[in-house]
Amino acid sequence: MPSASCDTLLEDIEDIVSQEDSKPQERHFVRRDVVPKARRRNTQKYLQEEEDSPPSDSTIPGIQKIWIRTWGCSHNNSDGEYMAGQLAAYGYKITENASDADLWLLNSCTVKNPAEDHFRNSIKKAQEENKKIVLAGCVPQAQPRQDYLKGLSIIGVQQIDRVVEVVEETIKGHSVRLLGQKKDNGKRLGGARLDLPKIRKNPLIEIISINTGCLNACTYCKTKHARGNLASYPIDELVDRAKQSFQGPSQRTWEEGVCEIWLTSEDTGAYGRDIGTDLPTLLWKLVEVIPEGAMLRLGMTNPPYILEHLEEMAKILNHPRVYAFLHVPVQSASDSVLMEMKREYCVADFKRVVDFLKEKVPGITIATDIICGFPGETDQDFQETVKLVEEYKFPSLFINQFYPRPGTPAAKIEQVPAQVKKQRTKDLSRVFHSYSPYHHKIGERQQVLVTEESFDSKFYVAHNRFYEQVLVPKNPAFMGKMVEVDIYESGKHFMKGRPVSDARVYTPSISKPLAKGEVSGLTKEFRNGLGNHGSPGSHTPAASQHDSASSRMALRMPRRHQDWAPRTAVGLALLALLLAFFVKVYN
Repeated sequence: MPSASCDTLLEDIEDIVSQEDSKPQERHFVRRDVVPKARRRNTQKYLQEEEDSPPSDSTIPGIQKIWIRTWGCSHNNSDGEYMAGQLAAYGYKITENASDADLWLLNSCTVKNPAEDHFRNSIKKAQEENKKIVLAGCVPQAQPRQDYLKGLSIIGVQQIDRVVEVVEETIKGHSVRLLGQKKDNGKRLGGARLDLPKIRKNPLIEIISINTGCLNACTYCKTKHARGNLASYPIDELVDRAKQSFQGPSQRTWEEGVCEIWLTSEDTGAYGRDIGTDLPTLLWKLVEVIPEGAMLRLGMTNPPYILEHLEEMAKILNHPRVYAFLHVPVQSASDSVLMEMKREYCVADFKRVVDFLKEKVPGITIATDIICGFPGETDQDFQETVKLVEEYKFPSLFINQFYPRPGTPAAKIEQVPAQVKKQRTKDLSRVFHSYSPYHHKIGERQQVLVTEESFDSKFYVAHNRFYEQVLVPKNPAFMGKMVEVDIYESGKHFMKGRPVSDARVYTPSISKPLAKGEVSGLTKEFRNGLGNHGSPGSHTPAASQHDSASSRMALRMPRRHQDWAPRTAVGLALLALLLAFFVKVYN
């Protein structure tokens, strides 16, 4: 190839223009004579294309369908509701059809091996179906380096307020892990804010986590590795969340029509010990905001901390708007086994709690948990547990075969043979099914709160004053209401009630409950901004794409405001350069 040579030095690229070429000024004036040719387009087709949703496999975040699966306790279910609400408010469609979803959000439980096995199998299935995956809950929080979690996005139990970020990046093909703790001036907080958007699994039931973590160090427990030490939410934040659930905290928020509140945590009895308050103080504040006909259910409490407040707890459990129900796990009736578990109480402490509450709160339901086959449990230890069940005839009993969880002290102790564990579980189940806890209640007239549909879809499910399950006819007028019924039949886990014809039906809330799948916690201004194409906040498949786009715009606005200053500066700089160029050309 011949080499190019140049005899004169070019000071500017524009010096290359030859004498024959038109000058920039001439080209500018010639433009006046150019008449642009209008291009016709199919307006109807264009508008239709604008309205059509982007394809589901698009990498644009905020338009995909997400399937959420949650295992485990009510605390985990509350986390799942919050994550669903934030994603729906951003514009994602929450679907109940796993095969239709673009991304699976799997919210795990680490209490027992079977729950983690289901979690692991779901990950494998998602990978086989080429789904995007985000993992949440206690399993990845406690052991994020497990082989089957490699390369997958994880959101920690205290980072659920950032679920949109994690899902966004995962959809783009990135792997993100947020496992840190929430802190304020070095002090650990209860977790994400309570006023975040959420989609309640049951629109009539609000689940409120009052604290996370616990003060114990049980040798079998893996949840402690994930949830950590006790961190309580302030009372005013919890009361505000309850107010919003019933009627909205202000004129800016839609009233939400909840009729039942569940308080949950790893140990509700320990609430407030880290922030200078206690559980009874919280409960008295909460009952002040519960309307007539609505109810509050207290979650699980371990014996050591409830012992300090027995007198006050008895008064609260006698309150007409609080279920006379308490879940107090005993785990074993052998003091030697309890010592190996590091449960920090003895069987006499448990009996003291139960006996006192049964005396002071007539008819109270005491639910408990028992672990069969804990390492070192002898036949005599197990027989002590059987005697306890026979003595108290617990109407609600959760029987669990022991499973050693990796990384826990109990997993390192010599194990009871698997066949022995299975047999003890069967034997205790046989004792539990030998008595009928509700037969003596046939003929009673009870007030029950109706909140859901039975699994077989034949009845509505209600609960009486003692949180005992009562099945009533499927009359839509009863849902979310307090109804008076006559008990005419009983089973092991339920009673059946016939509504009294002339009875008063209480309406707990001043407003209609949200529709299933509707987002809770959004302001009226935000909902109005969604376009009002159907029910506000609804993110069912029937919701319009315009709603999703508006929702994303509203949630993204703060982030965009932060970017405007640097973008404006860059734009002005480019404009100045462009003006300088034209001045030079025309001169």
